[in-house]
Amino acid sequence: MTNIVFLDIALVVIVSTILGWLALLGRQPIIIAYIVAGVILGPWGLKYVTEIEFINEASDIGITLLLFLAGLALHPRKLMELFSKTFPLTLLTSALFAMIAGGILYSLGSSVSESAITAAAMMFSSTILVVKLMPTISLHQKHMGAVAISVLIMQDILAVLTISFINGGSDSSLGGWFLSIAIGIVLTAAAIVVEQYVIRKMMVQVQRYNELLNLLALAWCFALALLGEMIGMSHEIGAFIAGVSLARGPLSNYLGENLKFLRDFFLVLFFFTLGAKLDFALLGNVLWPAVIISGVLLLIKPLVFRYAFSLTGETQKLSREMGFRLGQNSEFSLIIAILAAESGMISATTSQLIQLVAIITMTISSYLVVFLFPTPLGTSRPLKID
Repeated sequence: MTNIVFLDIALVVIVSTILGWLALLGRQPIIIAYIVAGVILGPWGLKYVTEIEFINEASDIGITLLLFLAGLALHPRKLMELFSKTFPLTLLTSALFAMIAGGILYSLGSSVSESAITAAAMMFSSTILVVKLMPTISLHQKHMGAVAISVLIMQDILAVLTISFINGGSDSSLGGWFLSIAIGIVLTAAAIVVEQYVIRKMMVQVQRYNELLNLLALAWCFALALLGEMIGMSHEIGAFIAGVSLARGPLSNYLGENLKFLRDFFLVLFFFTLGAKLDFALLGNVLWPAVIISGVLLLIKPLVFRYAFSLTGETQKLSREMGFRLGQNSEFSLIIAILAAESGMISATTSQLIQLVAIITMTISSYLVVFLFPTPLGTSRPLKID
């Protein structure tokens, strides 16, 4: 008898490939095909894939690798320069998006607490989508990629603090938040030292053995990811620190290219579960509020980011493009929605609303970016750049 997990993964890969091919023929964003595959095979479709939670947990590896490879492209000195520039921008834009989304939901009749949690979930942009749809040459070698990553990492830190508040406990205090940040800085400094005197020497010894070199890079990534989670941050930020520490080494570009396929495979699982976890039973109750909030955010976010980047001295061209690339909700909003519902802070209906807004904004944003700007998944030859 076929193993259930093996069968589920096989079906995900086969159907996602077929739909991705059809999307390519129809000049549609491939990411949308993966979400549709989740809808078709998941609990509200044909019900062929049953281990949704396992696939969802496996997809977390994709997010971890995504931030690890993003860190590989940023030298620590450059990262600190960008953080000093983007911190006020990130803080102010996040607060503005929260006020707008929370105000809309409160005006539609939601309670203050549910509106506040929903507002917090709407503050961030999708690290996965932004990095996935940015050409590798722009992400690793151009100013735009560095700026995007610095904003996304700052947002991720804010998201982790929000999640720690929802989880409660000592980590929810302001002092606990600042302590986590301070420990994160210490972790970064320690990672740079260990990379310089231990990891880099090990890589020199194994560089002729590709599989061992890749395993060493992954081991370093997952070690810091676990350590980051243990000290109250998140495994994504720990993985990013691992990547930043390796960015100083001579093999950073080589490792980034080698591990791209592994990252992309697990990200397919992420977008699949995004579609599979849609609860159509609650869809009727949240559809119109979700459409209203999504429409407002898709309009406001690009405009706000464009204006904010212009104020920091960026060119009009970069500011406009960054506005569209950052114009959706984050995968962190899905985590916030689920955790808040489990803790009783919001209802299942509000949780579904937050998740639906994330899916709508990610989907429409994918179309906008793919059809307007260069991406690795471009639907026309001039816009297909990696």
